[in-house]
Amino acid sequence: MSRIGKKPVAIPGGVKAAVSANTITVEGPKGKLSYSFKTGFKVEVKDKAITITRPSDAKQDKATHGLIRSLVNNMIIGVTEGYKKELEITGVGFKAAMQGKVLNLQLSYSHPINYAIPDGITVETPKPNLVTIKGIDKAKVGEVAAEIRDFYRPEPYKGKGIKYVGEHVRRKAGKAVAGAGGPGGA
Repeated sequence: MSRIGKKPVAIPGGVKAAVSANTITVEGPKGKLSYSFKTGFKVEVKDKAITITRPSDAKQDKATHGLIRSLVNNMIIGVTEGYKKELEITGVGFKAAMQGKVLNLQLSYSHPINYAIPDGITVETPKPNLVTIKGIDKAKVGEVAAEIRDFYRPEPYKGKGIKYVGEHVRRKAGKAVAGAGGPGGA
């Protein structure tokens, strides 16, 4: 039995949830989100809580039960608090700047990278080496952060690149210098 799926999702004040057919819609102070769930699952809104019941005890249904509950919970958190990811840019001459709805990245390539920001996402650059991504959809915020990070992943020798704030990059030792007694030495 899915332990996560059994727990009801609490609906905080100022949030409206509605279920129609196989779609749940959640509306709060930050915006509106909807999710279409798998046929057979039953989602009920009552007494300031959302409960999800599954059609059978099949392994796939148990897994989907917990998934639907987590997605609904993420929707509630998104419309009340929102989600935020921060990226840190490390390297000489590496910087980011916003130009309207386009993120301009200078990453030691011969050309700047212009990344168009999708709808529903807000990107800020408080410092040239810090990018903040905000939004109400957790999956979309994570996807945008991952796409920006993929332009120049942190490398293990000098640590240059784009990484999440708080991410630890495992560093490798560079080439060992040959001593005076090695081949070609004095």
